[in-house]
Amino acid sequence: MLRVLAVDDEEPALAELLYLLRADDRIGHAEGATDATEALRRIGRALDAELRQGGADDTFDVLFLDIQMAGLTGLDVARLLAGFARPPLIVFVTAHEDFAVQAFDLKAVDYLLKPVRRERLAEAVGRVVHQIAVTRPADPPPTVGADRIPVELGGVTRLLAVGDITYVEAQGDYARLHTPNGSHLVRIPLSTLEERWAPHGFVRIHRSHLVALHRIDELRLDGGGMSVRIGGAELAVSRRHTSRVRELLMRRPEG
Repeated sequence: MLRVLAVDDEEPALAELLYLLRADDRIGHAEGATDATEALRRIGRALDAELRQGGADDTFDVLFLDIQMAGLTGLDVARLLAGFARPPLIVFVTAHEDFAVQAFDLKAVDYLLKPVRRERLAEAVGRVVHQIAVTRPADPPPTVGADRIPVELGGVTRLLAVGDITYVEAQGDYARLHTPNGSHLVRIPLSTLEERWAPHGFVRIHRSHLVALHRIDELRLDGGGMSVRIGGAELAVSRRHTSRVRELLMRRPEG
């Protein structure tokens, strides 16, 4: 799922481009900026967030970038980003054909002419997906052992004991592992952890949550709904999982 930043100083054109981008199911997040300076600021914030979160990828995969804008042009932005260690890919979106040579000299993935057609945009997104697959192969999922899982903490890989995890929260293709001392984001689907950690007493209570049964402090019933409390967190139990969770808790040994 791509993270996209669209940049155009004409708000109607930007709104239309974002509408088309968000309709593409290969794009998980798309936001817009109305000038180059704001775009660079957002890219910088995303990089800072990635560093603060110890490897969580909040950076943009691709910029859909207008060329002729007040202040810095799209070409200026592309030149600045070329100095980044891992710059986002660039797709230029412009009403002018004259800049194509310069655009491809800057290693643009594609060059779209306004007004942008849905089919042509889909083709450009396909080229971006292919380019990422070729140049930035996906990181392998962390190896899940019998009782430990590697997590990134401040740029260092540590082995986290499964027994220290209280519950797991789905975040797209990632999962956030919650412990009494904090949380860690790993690139592995919740469904995989559900299957592999079932022997450790982890139970699915919701499409977004997997919990360690022995860590549940309290079961709450309210108006026909059910929730569980784990430490300071209260998590809803979906209707489809209610009966199984209640049964497992009744069978759980005391103490």
